[in-house]
Amino acid sequence: MSLQSLTERVQTLVGTDSGLDATFKFITDEGIISVDTKQVPNIVTNDDLATECAMEISTKNALDLLSGELNPMMAYMMGKLKIKGDMGVAMKIAQAFGG
Repeated sequence: MSLQSLTERVQTLVGTDSGLDATFKFITDEGIISVDTKQVPNIVTNDDLATECAMEISTKNALDLLSGELNPMMAYMMGKLKIKGDMGVAMKIAQAFGG
């Protein structure tokens, strides 16, 4: 999976007004996806923006996480997902993305 298709998947899940009221980014082996849901419409970009929470994960595991095949808590406990920053934001994201 390419960074572009993963970015499009995140954009689809976030939509224009997710109601998350947070900033976060996925740091993958192929690049960065930054998300700002404090603005409407929500912003999804591949620019490395300052965010409240950063999640390091491989592109493949990110896809599995977003599709529901990988449980966020299990990914974290197995070391497939590393979280830096606000854990509350990470929990909001997990709930919003079906975790």
